[in-house]
Amino acid sequence: MKEKPPSPDNSRRRFLQAGVLAGAGASAGAMKAAAHIMGGRVVATTTSQSDVKPFELDEVTIAELQKGMKSGEYTARSLTEKYLARIDEIDKRGPTINAIIELNPDALSIAAALDEERKAKGPRGPMHGIPVLIKDNIGTHDRMQTTAGSIALAGSIPARDSFVAKRLRESGAVIIGKANLSEWADVRSYTSTSGWSSRGGQTMNPYVLDRNPLGSSAGTGAAIAASLAAAGVGSETDGSITCPSSANGLAGIKPTVGLVSRYGIIPISHHQDTAGPMARTVTDMAILLGAMCGIDPEDSFTAKSRGKSFADYTQFLDAAAPKGARIGVARKAFDYGAAVEKVFNEAIAALKQSGAEIIDPADLPTLGQFEHYEQMLLHYEFKANINAYLAELGPGVAVHSLRDVIEFDEKHRDREMPYFGQERFLICQEKGPLTTPEYLEAVEKAQRLTRAEGIDAVMDKFRLDAIVAPSTGPAWVTDLVTGDHQAGKSSRPAAVSGYPNLSLPMGWIFGLPVGISFYGRAYSEPTLIKLAYALEQATRHRRPPRFLPTAELRV
Repeated sequence: MKEKPPSPDNSRRRFLQAGVLAGAGASAGAMKAAAHIMGGRVVATTTSQSDVKPFELDEVTIAELQKGMKSGEYTARSLTEKYLARIDEIDKRGPTINAIIELNPDALSIAAALDEERKAKGPRGPMHGIPVLIKDNIGTHDRMQTTAGSIALAGSIPARDSFVAKRLRESGAVIIGKANLSEWADVRSYTSTSGWSSRGGQTMNPYVLDRNPLGSSAGTGAAIAASLAAAGVGSETDGSITCPSSANGLAGIKPTVGLVSRYGIIPISHHQDTAGPMARTVTDMAILLGAMCGIDPEDSFTAKSRGKSFADYTQFLDAAAPKGARIGVARKAFDYGAAVEKVFNEAIAALKQSGAEIIDPADLPTLGQFEHYEQMLLHYEFKANINAYLAELGPGVAVHSLRDVIEFDEKHRDREMPYFGQERFLICQEKGPLTTPEYLEAVEKAQRLTRAEGIDAVMDKFRLDAIVAPSTGPAWVTDLVTGDHQAGKSSRPAAVSGYPNLSLPMGWIFGLPVGISFYGRAYSEPTLIKLAYALEQATRHRRPPRFLPTAELRV
């Protein structure tokens, strides 16, 4: 999650063992290779689709994997072996996507135990034996670290699993590793490069390697797009699930805040943070979402979801859902250029052809009025929440407060801040407690302007079932010199309100996927899933990545 300072509102990483450095602002014509940092020296390597061998699990769905395990074609262990081999083949070599920050050394033994359980008792459910990846800010009490990509948290192993990790294990999923991310979920700097962390290096977009994977869940997005696992978990404060889902051709949902517990996830904002599933199909996304939900006494926000969450969201997969649905178009929420507008209008036409009634435009009346309050809220809440999280870590970790992190970064500037600084950390550190009137005003105004006077108001006015907008523009060239070149995003109203937001592939621009976002009222996940599934079935825009060195700009 990263935003520029609210005035003016202009939204705008070395692998320790083997990382990547994508070209900084090079032209498409000149960028014929991706630059890698290998052992401290920069080397150029070219990659084309023909260089990457076909993979038998490319684009394979969770249902197909379950069918294979039922027939005996696969086991959980054999699937885990195949995904781990693919990670070695294309994530750490070949195109070197660099999406994985750490592998679970116990993945194979966990998978083998699940195979024995299947033989003895049958599968627990649709996730039994399914290999998944989770973002490196989601805590696990195992032999993997939880670091948010920062070397300041090297060696940090939480005393307990996060609620999400616990639920995944209970569902029978095999957590095979952790995905790289924008360090500290992109809250450290206003001029950072998405997908870079001091511990993990720079993640690349598997569609076009010199392009950015976007958002703080960049590693999850790139990994699942490249079929390095069956599905993955990201987290979002503002755009960090929906933007990488868009840039990596995935279906990803940022649930209503409180539908999924945040316990054990390295925090930013308790009003906006949530984990969410990212997958290659809406069906797989829905399966994973059901496995993650539940009431958790460690997260008071989950109490509000009682009676509003479902263990099985696949019951809402309805290709006929658009018939009679009223869908509003948020035209003022984006300005991404003619190419994005063209594919967005094609997606709207497909919804209309499927029977939806389109209300165009249906813009939030408060758009542009709440951005300042969001930033204020985030600055106060990050300081309070990260201090509380770090204070509970054991003595083996180098930092136990935000002030400690700031001092660590300065001391290790060559590794932590080679490309951008920590000016946002410094702003957060200066904030007072959560009883400060300025903070309380920001919370009240941010929520009122995005809820009762924002999303709820426009949905009431036009009697809408959902609102749509482009998720973001096509992925930009990764630029470690000047940072991200944000092509706009529509995530903010849903993020600030805490309401759900689902991104789905809606088309292609020069070989780069772009997504459409569906958002609506609190706990409207069933409606959003219905509509997204129907559009997915009608358009079938999902394609596997081609690992091109640079974009194909032929007209």
